[in-house]
Amino acid sequence: GARYAAKWTLVRLLYERGWDRQRVIDLFTVIDWMMRLPDGLTRQLWHEIGTLEEGSRMRYVTSVERIGIEKGIEKGIEKGKAEGRAEGKADMLLRLLRRKHGTLSPVIDARVRAASSDQLDEWSERLLDARTLEDVFDAPTTH
Repeated sequence: GARYAAKWTLVRLLYERGWDRQRVIDLFTVIDWMMRLPDGLTRQLWHEIGTLEEGSRMRYVTSVERIGIEKGIEKGIEKGKAEGRAEGKADMLLRLLRRKHGTLSPVIDARVRAASSDQLDEWSERLLDARTLEDVFDAPTTH
């Protein structure tokens, strides 16, 4: 409803400004990312854009670029979700480490925040049996 109408208005304004093609594509990508629509309305909007482009001198966003824009936005969203999950894991591990071992050094804090999601999982599991911080971060040697 209202979001569709607002997005359509913004997209029409992009075409009416007479800006260069790349600027229109860049701004369109931002608008599309900020104003997500359900699939049905997205298809309707693409149809409207196609109709608008037919009446204009230049096609700004071709169907191939549209697919690329959509995939880029989806990839960005997934990357953001993954980074958010890793950040949440790091926060939880740091909370547990502080509870078990007290104040942590800035070096430990930085090491946890820079770790991969898989590494954070491994350290979190080690924390259960670890007696010292070294036991959490250093893999045990097997003899």
